[in-house]
Amino acid sequence: MTKTALSHKSASPWLEDMRRRFRTLPFLKATGNTVFLFIFFYLYLYIQRNPVFEVTQIPATQLDRWIGFQPWALALYLSLWVYTTLPVALQPDLKQLTKYGLHIGLMCALSLLIFVFWPTSVSAAVGPREGGGMFAMMYAVDTNGNALPSLHVAAAVFSFMWLQTIFRSVRAPIWLRVVDALWCAGICYSTLAVKQHLLLDVIAGGALGAVAGWLSLRSAGRGKIAG
Repeated sequence: MTKTALSHKSASPWLEDMRRRFRTLPFLKATGNTVFLFIFFYLYLYIQRNPVFEVTQIPATQLDRWIGFQPWALALYLSLWVYTTLPVALQPDLKQLTKYGLHIGLMCALSLLIFVFWPTSVSAAVGPREGGGMFAMMYAVDTNGNALPSLHVAAAVFSFMWLQTIFRSVRAPIWLRVVDALWCAGICYSTLAVKQHLLLDVIAGGALGAVAGWLSLRSAGRGKIAG
């Protein structure tokens, strides 16, 4: 038996399934995700900087006042852009990839419509945000506008639900699903810790992501997600 054959024989079935998914349509997945983000951010920032209606200030809760500014959470906050690529990379075929892109696109489009007709901000309630460096760059690009619902949280929850379903489908070990849950929770917490969002934004974003995720998974079907 060759070394390659031994390697495939010793590899866990779930790991082989994950590798197969990653190797399916890699260029299309990478290109499509990049184009999607470019279009989304162009619209998101344009709406943020050109509000049509009066901007509503979201009030802080006691929890928001208790959670102070925590610079260490920036890495978790920015890790969303890695996290959201995972369910894209793990789609088993073109049909499922297209369905996934359509559903997350609809969720983002709904959020943008909300931001157009009900622009919101947390700038008056988040408290001091110091940090310089990466923080100064982030604040210069992405202000405290388009606050509710938090799309950062919505995208994290949507991705979490898809990843959990995929991991169950390929019979991945429980530790991987735990890591996934902790990563998602960390991203949601980071939005409060870096003072980009308030608790009400997080709750609304979580609800949006959960409903959109449930509807998309129901439409896709578990058997098809299993590939």
